Amino acid sequence: MIKNVLTIAGSDPSGGAGIQADLKAFAANGVYGMAALTALTAQNTQGVTGVELVPPKFVKAQIDAVFADVQVDAVKIGMIATAEIALAVAEALFDHRNIPIILDPVMIAKGGAPLLQEDAMETLRTALVPSAMVLTPNLPEAARLLQQPEAEDRDTMASQARALTELGPDVVLVKGGHLESDESPDVLWDGAALHWFEGARTATKNTHGTGCTLSSTITAQLAKGLKPSAAVEEAKRYVSGAIAAADQQSVGQGHGPIHHFYDLWKDRT
Repeated sequence: MIKNVLTIAGSDPSGGAGIQADLKAFAANGVYGMAALTALTAQNTQGVTGVELVPPKFVKAQIDAVFADVQVDAVKIGMIATAEIALAVAEALFDHRNIPIILDPVMIAKGGAPLLQEDAMETLRTALVPSAMVLTPNLPEAARLLQQPEAEDRDTMASQARALTELGPDVVLVKGGHLESDESPDVLWDGAALHWFEGARTATKNTHGTGCTLSSTITAQLAKGLKPSAAVEEAKRYVSGAIAAADQQSVGQGHGPIHHFYDLWKDRT
């Protein structure tokens, strides 16, 4: 039976990130995707020019409507934007914490635009992080959640992954894409052991939506029954391929999207 997966996130009209990236990743990874919007953004490959927030009550209403009708096998949470929306999402998911919940704490767009209000940080930390099976921050996000300096080496990444589990998630994946190196390692702490996932950097500017796609792919694989470490391994493989194939597309003049369907469109260039 095909699994059903819900993303709770913001919209990217240019199709590279947010719910659009999530739904593409769900489809490419063999699950049925659904979406509850938290925000509408005006953005393209060159940056974000505007954000319109969905009222918190309506965010909750979308989530409630899905759960009232569909068996949901996993949930991915992306852009939350405000403390009020974070509380609405936490309330909507309170009775559904028995399924995998993956939290990608989106704070800043690739172009630098803030996507999480400053006063929402504490609410995100206390209302949503503890409910997550898997938390997937990049280095700046991990630092902000812990109120520590940003990690610049592997030892600090590992230390911060361990520290973040103390906030409540079962598993933490700290993504090392911001490291100043030729490699892009990620580290997973599952409460018992560290798991490193290595990755060489691909020479391309078309990496828009990488974080959204990684977390949504992990969500899809957890819904299909993989354990967190195996889900991350499969997600890294898929995203690495999508980045490597990104230049087959011609989307925009800035940071273009990765190629979500590279493995399905092998006969197209």
